[in-house]
Amino acid sequence: MKIEIISSKENPLFKELRLLQATGSKGQKARIASGQALLEGVHLVQTWVGDPTLTALLTSEVGFKNPEICQAIYSHLETCPDTRVYQLDVALWDLLSELANAPHIAGLLNLPKSCISPPQSISNLDGDVLILDRIQDAGNVGSILRTAAAAGFTQVIAVSGCAHLWSNKVLRAGMGAHRLLDLYEGWSTQQVLSAVIAPLMAATADGASDIYDLTKELKHPVAWLMGSEGQGVSEEFLAQAKGISIPIDPRVESLNVSTAAAICLFETVRARRG
Repeated sequence: MKIEIISSKENPLFKELRLLQATGSKGQKARIASGQALLEGVHLVQTWVGDPTLTALLTSEVGFKNPEICQAIYSHLETCPDTRVYQLDVALWDLLSELANAPHIAGLLNLPKSCISPPQSISNLDGDVLILDRIQDAGNVGSILRTAAAAGFTQVIAVSGCAHLWSNKVLRAGMGAHRLLDLYEGWSTQQVLSAVIAPLMAATADGASDIYDLTKELKHPVAWLMGSEGQGVSEEFLAQAKGISIPIDPRVESLNVSTAAAICLFETVRARRG
């Protein structure tokens, strides 16, 4: 195993890593331009062990003393021997990492093409789909992706305006769900309407239909729409969708969007059992 040493914060790769870690549009532009994202933490790296899209592994002298980290590195190299391995000075690791006191391990992951640029020509998406309409909180987006994977909704579209699916916070909240999903990012509302075949069902507080009255409809493919935290599902989508409400105590104004998504997706799972 050849180990490349990074000891200066002026190192070009280290500068690139810092850009990939940036929040907001700056980080998103850097990730899309490079076609890569940074996986940070043992769990995320372990999720992609053996996957050739994990092209580089980064640790430190401290990390190499951790048996779990060494196991992940050697296991990945057995399957993907061309993976580059970098050792950062401990001081540089503290500048790079957002995780306090976490094990020193990270990886560079090549992003799927469907998340680097919006589609130029739309192919039909058959089967179940989950559509995220301008959901901006990274924690909510990551939690929804984790729920989608658990419920078997593998096709997820993020409409332009959502938190970047490959940002650090979304990746951490997703807990490895990204690897189980077919993710499409940066689509316009019209592109979604052109591609999705299943009937659209929009989770909305004033929806005319109660989710618990949909058992027959949920036995067939469905496209669940989850709207932004403040504005909900857009009017353009609502004009084409069936509004679905979740009954809650009238003293409570609304549900968090990730909670609403979990209810809708697992009610779909329940309706299809037996």
